[in-house]
Amino acid sequence: MARQKGMVVIDTENCKGCGLCIANCPTNTLGFSKEINSSGFHYSEMKQDTCTACQSCAMVCPDVVITVYRMKKEKTG
Repeated sequence: MARQKGMVVIDTENCKGCGLCIANCPTNTLGFSKEINSSGFHYSEMKQDTCTACQSCAMVCPDVVITVYRMKKEKTG
């Protein structure tokens, strides 16, 4: 069975680090960075490669700084 693979791109300079995307990610793909942006916030970033392109993170982002890309399907099994 093929599983959808995704990639999250976050505009780190405009992320205010509210954490809504992290809390709403069903695969625990996102987390806070150790670095800070020019506004002094720990921004969100992909911490592991488990994204399924569900777009939950992008839908809850109040600042619309998240773009989710669907990658080619990979076959499992």
